[in-house]
Amino acid sequence: MNVTAEHAAGTYRSVVDNGRDHDVVLDLPETLDGDDQGPTALELSGMALAGCISTIWAKVAHNSNVDYREIEVEVSLNKADAASPFAASEAVVRVESEADPDRLERVLDKTMEACPVGRLFEEAGVETETTLVQTSLAPNGTA
Repeated sequence: MNVTAEHAAGTYRSVVDNGRDHDVVLDLPETLDGDDQGPTALELSGMALAGCISTIWAKVAHNSNVDYREIEVEVSLNKADAASPFAASEAVVRVESEADPDRLERVLDKTMEACPVGRLFEEAGVETETTLVQTSLAPNGTA
């Protein structure tokens, strides 16, 4: 993977490209003299973790024949002190599914083992605590 970042003097805005024709604008918030045109790089790392969990969940669920309608992942990153970016992270994984709760927990366990961003966090000493919340469809097809 080759990633590039382009930045023009006079702003804190950067455009980061993944080499596959996809780019993301990074910036600082106005409180740090940025123009707030995108997330900070540190915020993007939390967004990457949430996206990795939801994407890998979909792949693991598919491979495990576990049906679900929707998944939502909410990640909270906790700072220990000013010197370290994160001390820990928490991921609440909300799944709308009629599947057996034990099967959903196994999918989540496999997801966290396979998620490369989660592994990067772990290797950096940032443990991610996960919580699975299952919701079911009501008889009329709504949650």
